[in-house]
Amino acid sequence: MKKRIIGVLSLLTILLVNFNVVTGEAAKETKPTKETTIYVVRHGKTWFNTQNQVQGFCDSLLTEEGEAQAKLVGEGLKNIKFTGAYSSDLGRQRKTAQLILAQNTNKVPQIIENKGFREKNFGGFEGQSNDAMNLAVAKALNLDYPEGSDELWDFLKEQLTEEELANKVAEVDPTKTAETYDQMKQRVEKAMPQVMKKVAKKGGNVLIVSSGGIIPILLESVAPGEYQGEKIANCSVTTLTYKDGKYTVKKIGDTSFVDQKE
Repeated sequence: MKKRIIGVLSLLTILLVNFNVVTGEAAKETKPTKETTIYVVRHGKTWFNTQNQVQGFCDSLLTEEGEAQAKLVGEGLKNIKFTGAYSSDLGRQRKTAQLILAQNTNKVPQIIENKGFREKNFGGFEGQSNDAMNLAVAKALNLDYPEGSDELWDFLKEQLTEEELANKVAEVDPTKTAETYDQMKQRVEKAMPQVMKKVAKKGGNVLIVSSGGIIPILLESVAPGEYQGEKIANCSVTTLTYKDGKYTVKKIGDTSFVDQKE
């Protein structure tokens, strides 16, 4: 009888331990992750921007206006406690990130450089006038097009999607070194998980400084269909959140910080 009671107790103990292990694992699996807010900022205005030159993998310094823009964004975000900060290895992105964080009132993280956030590679058009590249694309389309610089760019944006325009640039690039849309998307799709792997568990706020051509592709990669052609101006802020594997877009191309009067 005594052995039987001991046996029953032993069985109950085993069942109880197993129950606690299973429920403990279930609790771990269902425990919600903390929300992460991501501030994606386009770099400040550069010399190439003012000269209407193609600027992708090639680089140029921020102008005085570009530095002032970055400082205004930093002032607007000065009370945000960042748990992570990223840019590519391009100087204009790095400098913008440095100026933003320099205004912050909290202890700021070290900037991590990730090549995935570089601007598009425009191949043989790098450093040339934007007009030369846009004209090459327009002629390849065999359509009547406006001759004015701004009008031509707007015309192309109306005729082609982001994907089509990127692929057409790659197609007409005489050196055949410009990136296709898929190549750009692939590197962005690698970069974002690398960021979230480091920051998602603790949540908080993350700064990413990138470029005007890549931010729309970044948005499309994490939240398909959300980007609808909004302008990504210098030092505009695009805000999204991440929780439990899902990205939610809050604002796209917000210029309220740089529009402030100093």
